[in-house]
Amino acid sequence: MTESTVRLTPQEHVARLSRMAEEMRGQLAAHAASRRRAGETMPAGVEDGLKHLCGSLQVLADSVESMDQERRNLRSLADVAKVVNSSLDLPTVLNEVIDTVIRLTGAERAFLMLQTEGGGLETVVARNWERASLGEAEIEISRTVIDRALHEGQAVLTTNAQNDPRFDAQTSIVAYNLRSILCVPLQARGETVGVIYADNRVREGLFTERDRLLVNSLADQAAVALENARLFDSVRNSLDDATQLKNLMEDVFKSIASGVLTADVEDRITLCNPAAQQILGIKAEHLLGASLADLLPQLGEGLPERVREVKTADQRHVGLEVHSELAGRGPMDLALNITPLKMADRTTRGVAIVLEDLTEKRKLEGQRRLFERMVSPAVIHQLDPDSLHLGGRRADITTLFADIRGFSLFSATNNPEVLVRVLNLYLAAAAEAVLQQEGTIDKFLGDGVMAWFNAPMPQPDHSLRAIQAALAIRQAVREVQSKLPRQFHLSFGVGVHYGEAILGLVGTQNRLDYTAIGDSVNTAKRLQEHAAEGQILLTRAVASRIRQQVEVRSVGALQLKGRDEPVEVYELLDLRLTGRRAGDLETG
Repeated sequence: MTESTVRLTPQEHVARLSRMAEEMRGQLAAHAASRRRAGETMPAGVEDGLKHLCGSLQVLADSVESMDQERRNLRSLADVAKVVNSSLDLPTVLNEVIDTVIRLTGAERAFLMLQTEGGGLETVVARNWERASLGEAEIEISRTVIDRALHEGQAVLTTNAQNDPRFDAQTSIVAYNLRSILCVPLQARGETVGVIYADNRVREGLFTERDRLLVNSLADQAAVALENARLFDSVRNSLDDATQLKNLMEDVFKSIASGVLTADVEDRITLCNPAAQQILGIKAEHLLGASLADLLPQLGEGLPERVREVKTADQRHVGLEVHSELAGRGPMDLALNITPLKMADRTTRGVAIVLEDLTEKRKLEGQRRLFERMVSPAVIHQLDPDSLHLGGRRADITTLFADIRGFSLFSATNNPEVLVRVLNLYLAAAAEAVLQQEGTIDKFLGDGVMAWFNAPMPQPDHSLRAIQAALAIRQAVREVQSKLPRQFHLSFGVGVHYGEAILGLVGTQNRLDYTAIGDSVNTAKRLQEHAAEGQILLTRAVASRIRQQVEVRSVGALQLKGRDEPVEVYELLDLRLTGRRAGDLETG
């Protein structure tokens, strides 16, 4: 093989092999004709051998062309992947995907469409073979083909839609003279969210199975770009808006509860808001102009490398959690978001760091974990820790469930710090009411409390204790409300039931829960779900045990979830005054 041959491109190799095959055919035909005129014949096998050689050259040319096409496809896929992974601009990424579809398949037009919340389709990208965007009037496509790809989640390929029996009498195909069509579903998180649609209104038989596989790969990359670039683009736009409104920045930063630091390309701190100063325990005069590289190692290991990635690779690091210890603050837990600081022309001018102080939150979480394991001090004093073992025993208990009403709506309208503070006030009031009656708090269920009486130590009057705890919860809630603004007023609904349960230690030696399990516990929980704000509901099993001491009102039979038969339910009104006769339980 000569040096000039080695330097040929794959396209030149194909042309050369095809030309050699064609020249050999011509020479063979001319030579055969000359010998026939001279009355001579070709030696046996020579003509067949030469014809076979011509065919082999053509097969080789076709193979080289196919391999070159595969190489170009792989290179194009790599180029698209590079764009997807390096660009945060969604239109640029999707235009590149659709232009690649057109270039590699020979399509006349291609579209990327996404499903809307209302179930319709939105055309996000519409391009033609000239890499020009199409107007709405030029989007003449087959909705039948698109609907099939969407609903079946499978690619649709037709080499001539006019004669395809799957699309007989489809108006759009006939009206728009559609022929070659390839439609591939766009899937994200296992769900079909849109399609990539390509067609050619002139050529039949344009698309092949190779094209389907290729466009499937491009659709996967488009799905990744949609999930990532949309979020990145939103954040980047927000940062751009902030840089264009510098005259308002100081007032805005003063009102932000999170700490904010910005640094320029030379890592000099250029801005810090009051919250950042408070979180770090460093005054502005010591922060502004200081080196970010000196501060970061004190905040957490690996942060300098993360900042370099943000500046050099245009990356974002969100939700980083670090444990720090600064002079004047002591140990603390921080959450950091590190993002590039962009100018209006999209150039990076430094980094922005948002800090959240999680120290108090982590402390509250630790206290809550302890609170979940809490039982009455009187009970704790009577337990022997050395005798604790995994397992359970049957016991008759009175179970109390109390749940905060309206907490879901309350949590949607208040920040996490307010939620934790207010929630702890109400849960602490409920817990105190249970502990005053020497009840056992099993757990806190988000915004609710589960407790029981008569275990682990016997309490002959356990049902009465549960009732008194329920009334104390109602009174404690009123006292909490009196100290809070109206928008923080919440209330409990309470359910109380008596019955048999399995009580014991569940878990491992490293983490134990002393809990109650059984139908009676479930009944109390379901009963609580029917209670209104401030309402205490009892089953007949409880009410009949303390009928002399309480005033109740019949609610009737309720169908509780998980129970085959309705349960007779009463509303607790109050304790009876001393000396009064007990009335009929049915009439309350």
